[in-house]
Amino acid sequence: MDEETKDKNMAIENTAGSGSTGKPEKEKTDWIGEIKSIGLLLLAVLTFHSLVAKPFYIPSVSMMPRLLVGDRLIVSKYAYGWSWVSPTFHILPRLEGRLFGSLPERGDVVILTPKEQSSDYIKRVIGLPGDTIELRGGQIFLNGIGVRQDVQPDLLIPIDANSPCGLNEFPGARSEDANGNPVCRLPIVRETLPNGVSYDIIDLGPQYTDDVAPVEIPEHEVYLLGDNRDLSADSRVASPLGLGGTIPWENIGGRAEFITFSLDGTTTFNPLSWLGSFRGGRAGTSLRPGKAVAAAK
Repeated sequence: MDEETKDKNMAIENTAGSGSTGKPEKEKTDWIGEIKSIGLLLLAVLTFHSLVAKPFYIPSVSMMPRLLVGDRLIVSKYAYGWSWVSPTFHILPRLEGRLFGSLPERGDVVILTPKEQSSDYIKRVIGLPGDTIELRGGQIFLNGIGVRQDVQPDLLIPIDANSPCGLNEFPGARSEDANGNPVCRLPIVRETLPNGVSYDIIDLGPQYTDDVAPVEIPEHEVYLLGDNRDLSADSRVASPLGLGGTIPWENIGGRAEFITFSLDGTTTFNPLSWLGSFRGGRAGTSLRPGKAVAAAK
């Protein structure tokens, strides 16, 4: 046997002795790298939610008829600048002022955190710094001038799991539409603010919150009300149930922009139930208030 043949035989034996199958070794997962990537992704999402925009869920009836329980919407975080309340998780100390701050306009729907709470509320801005606001018999008076109110036809809202038209909230409001479908029949009044912004509110009749003594709004604070005027824990209602008066502008977390989608409350863990739970006609609805042709006098 020549030397070349011996060398080849030795190479074959060495390979067999090593137990190699001839297949490439499987590449190991870099778990540390994977964790870093997920962490960076979460950081990017939180940064976007804190500085640009975030989703918001409507859990209560306080902003009906514009917003229903089950609505999902987008809130812009940059509309009024940034403050301690801007981060998704309220981890910053409650400092005064805003970075690149600006005041909301009358009629804006905003997300805010009350003075002595950590949960988020959604309300409509009615009074601005320097205004004197009061309520008489449910009508708003700004600087002594009554805000225009026009009675509208009753609004028929379909009854579903998220809008059950409960007796505790809307006694006697259950009805049927022309096709015999169950609906919640609600009395509607259209308010028009001095800047021409117009929106609908629900007026259920005399309530203890219908009359509020004149309040002079301090600098850098706003007065907020819910559109479901008789079922809203807003600036008229004492803390901790309500906002307890005016709210500093640094407590405003952003402006509500539009509805992304809305669910009727029938979703389950079964994905087949998801499509049937979407409410039609609500996705894309703007939450920026429209202005009347002429401002109310």
